[in-house]
Amino acid sequence: MDLILKYFPDLTEDQIHKFKQLESLYQDWNLKINVVSRKDIDELYLRHVLHSLGIAKVLQFKKGSKLLDVGTGGGFPGIPLAILFPECQFHLVDSIAKKLKVVDEVVEGLVLTNVKTTHSRVEDIDGKYDFIVSRAVAAMPTFVHWVKGKIAKTQNHDLKNGILYLKGGDLTEELKDYKTTTVYNLNDYFSEDFYETKKVVHLPLKYRG
Repeated sequence: MDLILKYFPDLTEDQIHKFKQLESLYQDWNLKINVVSRKDIDELYLRHVLHSLGIAKVLQFKKGSKLLDVGTGGGFPGIPLAILFPECQFHLVDSIAKKLKVVDEVVEGLVLTNVKTTHSRVEDIDGKYDFIVSRAVAAMPTFVHWVKGKIAKTQNHDLKNGILYLKGGDLTEELKDYKTTTVYNLNDYFSEDFYETKKVVHLPLKYRG
């Protein structure tokens, strides 16, 4: 938890309380339904919570923003971002029901009123979103295909509406066909070794009515 306060020192008491609760909630539910590896559970704040919040170092979502978290798995990056941005609406989607069971229980345990979940393939989701967030669920071309037509028309941020994607390693080949991407290195924001090769990729997407 100290790690989160190191980089996000201005949290409210309620946010601090919710972030603190994450560890016990995930430890409890992970024993029943394994969504996070045992090693990662021991380093939950470093490998999952802070990693998710890397998106917030790139962009501060404005009040009323709508975000879609695709392939949320155990609730990352959606749940940490929902705690950080309580005035934004988060829609967490995954095609694996047992993972969403854990997400639902964590959301309920935290009393997060700005999160909804759907058990579905993202292609079948209706709605328009300011940004689509995710954590390395597929190569970018596949991901772009999945989320086609889900971007809102109105621009409310300095960054254009589109994808904010947490990825690691060398992305040259994967991103070669996307000339409008901006890659942010998380080791510019976080000093821990874990973030040496971690990145946030922003890919603007056009609105399609």
